[in-house]
Amino acid sequence: MKVVFAVVKKHLSGDKLLFLLYFCTKYATMSILNDITHLFPITNPTWIFLVVLVIILFAPLVFNRIRVPHLVGMILAGVFVGEHGLNILARDSSFELFGKMGLYYIMFLASLEMDMEGLKKNRTRGVVFGLITFAIPFIIGLGVGQWVLGFRWEASLLLSCILASHTLVAYPVVGRYGLSRHDCVTIAIAGTMLALLMALFTLAGISASAKGDISARFWVGFALKCAAYSFFIFFCYPRLTRAFFKKYSDNVTQFTFVLVLLVLSAALSEAAGLEGLFGAFLAGLVLNRYIPRVSPLMNRIEFVGNALFIPYFLISVGMLINVRTLFDHREAIVVVLVIVVTATLTKWMAAWATQQVLRMKCAEREMLFGLSNAHAAGALAMIMVGTQLEIAPGVYLIGDDVLNGIVLMILVSCVISSIVTDKAARKIAISETSAQTSGKEANERIMVALNNPDSVEQLIDTAIMMRNPKSQKEMIALQVCLDNGNVEQQLKLGKQNLERAAKAAAAADMQLSTYNRVGVNVVGSIMHSMKEFEASELILGLHHKRKLTESYLGNVASELLDRTNRQVIIVNYLMPVNVVHRIIVAVPERAELEAGFYQWLERISRMGEQLGCRIDFHAHPDTIRLIRPYVQMNHPSTRTSYAELEDWNDLLIVTRHLSYDHLFVLISARRGGISWQPAFDNLPTQLMRHFSNNSLMIIYPEQFGQAHELSYVQPLPTYNQMFENPFHLKTKTSKEQTDGEQMD
Repeated sequence: MKVVFAVVKKHLSGDKLLFLLYFCTKYATMSILNDITHLFPITNPTWIFLVVLVIILFAPLVFNRIRVPHLVGMILAGVFVGEHGLNILARDSSFELFGKMGLYYIMFLASLEMDMEGLKKNRTRGVVFGLITFAIPFIIGLGVGQWVLGFRWEASLLLSCILASHTLVAYPVVGRYGLSRHDCVTIAIAGTMLALLMALFTLAGISASAKGDISARFWVGFALKCAAYSFFIFFCYPRLTRAFFKKYSDNVTQFTFVLVLLVLSAALSEAAGLEGLFGAFLAGLVLNRYIPRVSPLMNRIEFVGNALFIPYFLISVGMLINVRTLFDHREAIVVVLVIVVTATLTKWMAAWATQQVLRMKCAEREMLFGLSNAHAAGALAMIMVGTQLEIAPGVYLIGDDVLNGIVLMILVSCVISSIVTDKAARKIAISETSAQTSGKEANERIMVALNNPDSVEQLIDTAIMMRNPKSQKEMIALQVCLDNGNVEQQLKLGKQNLERAAKAAAAADMQLSTYNRVGVNVVGSIMHSMKEFEASELILGLHHKRKLTESYLGNVASELLDRTNRQVIIVNYLMPVNVVHRIIVAVPERAELEAGFYQWLERISRMGEQLGCRIDFHAHPDTIRLIRPYVQMNHPSTRTSYAELEDWNDLLIVTRHLSYDHLFVLISARRGGISWQPAFDNLPTQLMRHFSNNSLMIIYPEQFGQAHELSYVQPLPTYNQMFENPFHLKTKTSKEQTDGEQMD
């Protein structure tokens, strides 16, 4: 080998040697390419799925390093591996199936995570944005198609529909920053659906006109189909969901049921003459009430969508894009540029006009523009309708140049949408983080005492809904086993309970530490554990009486209440937590003077916010004066109503408002507490006699707490502050007070 190199070096100069190396490399590369060319495009389903998974895995890692949103990376990867790129993958039926499900998932998650109270509050603003973001692109697009591109009237109308509608491709970016319930996001989603609905109605008219069927009979039939579809979704879906969730609590079964409702709604929407993505949005809107944001079911839905369906959709969109058309015809370049510039400019104009009308911030305007700029499946569906409408023998409404222009517009709009939305979401998240007060919930740590295997998931779900979502401290699950000669069997059962608790918390992506303790006294073990882990409150299940000598709460709970001043919550659910339709809270007189007043009020408010249900407070007028402003200030999206309950002996009046799917919350007090009264002695009898058929929660607020121990509880105001300006709130105008009372 050394001799060969010596001969080559002696007889070949540097330039000749480089030329020889280049020739050999080129020949070897061409030989390899010729040998493997016949292997592409890949048609084997297993290998197609493998390549897609590799893209889903590495695209975010690569593009995040160069500060490009991974949504853009997915689309560009689709361009690269598609038939118009390197032709690595064949766009088989799996891309059509998973891609369509990905689009449905985007719309479904957008409505499922929407703040329904925020939607009601911002419905007028959402309608304003929807009308503006539809009207400006529609009018300008109609003029561009007629006088700039020289299209027929029907083709110009179709182009304006495409430009006026948009798809929430960048919505996963919003969810990643935790802004799903921000007002501007809610306005953008509401406007999106209104613009899409108007575009779909216009598209139906264009299709009927091209087919010569634009009579009144067509519109009446179309309206009847839409009305029947809407009635089925809004009337039947809630009842089906409530009945199914009551009977089947398994998360996998519930997840499959939700997917069935999602796809059924999309299919019925298409049958009614609308697009499937509109049906997916309506399905999420109806199921929003029954799937709490922090529940294991929601975590599974988000995980499957973000890990598989949505990336598949983005890759499938990229595979449709043919960049080569820009270099084939000069006319195609003009069409593409005109469509892309018009689409981007008109959506920006709509966002700017909305900002001026609604007096929004610059970051909120950017968010509106980012979410409304992307055109994807809706535009594809509309353009496909145009390519199939034959206006003359062999002449279709939309030609190849316009089709390629729309497809390239999808690429550009998705890239711009992802970048702008990411930038705006970062600004809003930073501003809100800096504006939040820190330390109020710093010492919060919830401990759950387990015993009954049937109530493990319910107790963990309660703790999850009451937990501060921004808290970095994990929850504690405790199982105490008595050292009474049968400790091995008890340890085994306790381990099973803790494993179930850990699975329930992990399914909701919550941190939970589990401890299996052996002790000679259950109460003593719980007390030591609460001190060891600095638990701020304790949640346990209601004891089921086995002996006549036992108290209603049970000996363990009764002794715990005597030995700890921390908040104790005792629960007994007769149905799954997510099916609770309303929370009825009975508050005794002088409850606002207890040290833990704001603590339990915060927990109940969080629970109502997560469940999306109304909270009815029955309390003394002086107590209501403190509850109302606190909830309005800290949980403005929580629906509340207030009724006076001046005499605790009138507690039975509350039973008139109770139903089987309501949760009755009783704010009690320990004997000797500020809010304790002799009527509490009759509570066990009243609860067993009148509330045994209802889900029940009994809260014993924290008492006699020291200031340094209760840093997570707001300090009690003086009596002057209570009645003049609770919580030092900014004084509202008479109009704002009237609006607040009407909302309540």
